[in-house]
Amino acid sequence: MKYLPALLFISLVSLAHAGETAYTVRSTEIRKQPYSDAATISTLPEKSSVDILERKGGWVRISSKTGKGWVRMLSLRSSGEPARQGDSGLQSLVNIARSGSSGVTVATGIRGLDEEDIRNARPNPRELEKLDRYAANRADAERFARSAKLKSQQLEYLP
Repeated sequence: MKYLPALLFISLVSLAHAGETAYTVRSTEIRKQPYSDAATISTLPEKSSVDILERKGGWVRISSKTGKGWVRMLSLRSSGEPARQGDSGLQSLVNIARSGSSGVTVATGIRGLDEEDIRNARPNPRELEKLDRYAANRADAERFARSAKLKSQQLEYLP
């Protein structure tokens, strides 16, 4: 269970090819650098066409009519058609298991930390405090599970 978020993230459609065209699935901020706290250059409306220039982790450097910069990979869809109304991009994730029915083979991944990332790592207490706000105690988690009619499952750890 502890690997589920990582597996879902790694399973997303990759936008690895420079020169590829993509579309925004929602209104998206273009950032100066590939970081959540980087300065915003401008905002792209939903269904904006962009050219992919480079990928770095979960971020994609793009060029558009609005300018060049970085957007989150999950804000883009790399199909040959614009995103459907109300499509958050999650439909692509759900359809990965069905890729055989579409005739498309998908291979994706997001790289982890490299030696330079680790060497340049700095503590960020503010981000840790933000992360703590997402924590739920056991009672709250169980109450949520009951309200959603979820059932407990025992999963073996991966080897």
